[in-house]
Amino acid sequence: MGQTIVFSEAGYRYVEGVFQYSAGVAAEQGFEIERVRFHAPVPLAEGFERIEAYLRALNLPLNAFCACELRSPAPFTESGFEAFNRIYVGTLEKWGIFRDGRNPVARSNVCPELDPPSVPSFYAFSHVVPATDRGRPTFVVAGSGECPEGLGGYAEHAIRLGDRSPDAIHEKARWVLGEMERRMAALGFTWSDATSSQLYTVYDVHPFVGDEMVRRGAMRGGLTWHFVRPPIDALDYEMDVRGIRVERVI
Repeated sequence: MGQTIVFSEAGYRYVEGVFQYSAGVAAEQGFEIERVRFHAPVPLAEGFERIEAYLRALNLPLNAFCACELRSPAPFTESGFEAFNRIYVGTLEKWGIFRDGRNPVARSNVCPELDPPSVPSFYAFSHVVPATDRGRPTFVVAGSGECPEGLGGYAEHAIRLGDRSPDAIHEKARWVLGEMERRMAALGFTWSDATSSQLYTVYDVHPFVGDEMVRRGAMRGGLTWHFVRPPIDALDYEMDVRGIRVERVI
């Protein structure tokens, strides 16, 4: 996880991550982040078009786009994930967001176990708007699986690779929860600032929900559990978290 950088012209700061996404974003003073979820997943190219139209209708610049949540047909191999990310980042580059190898946009990309989309699709996106009052600061932490990022291949560094025993899933969850805390701290937040936590796994989490999630405050706003898999076939458990006041469904 890298440094925190202010994207001043867009109204938010971000924690530097890997080339395909940042580790998280937070609105700067005078701005706030709003989230928009599509009623049903929208294929990637069409989704970018609809997001562009949505932002322009609000008289917002394209660089107001600061986070997104994707759904893919099935987990990628590492080479397949790399190829997909190059396509995705290409649009961000055209929009003037991805520059000099730095990507400020936070992201989660997961794969539904049942009824997946036929192609990679948008599930939701977040954008920055000028704040109308001095409400609580807003943020979005990007999704993370049980593997430190930026160290090389996922398979070489994943926590207990290939082990789906209850003890292993617990250990993976503990690591991911810690990563959520590290990313929030880099942006200046804690669980007390979160309004929603999302969990992405097909494995049983009930044995440790109380001790690992409730006790540390990770479920203050409840927990949304998506029956999906992380985007890389080496990973089994992912989470993201946000603190947002305004959310819409379109």
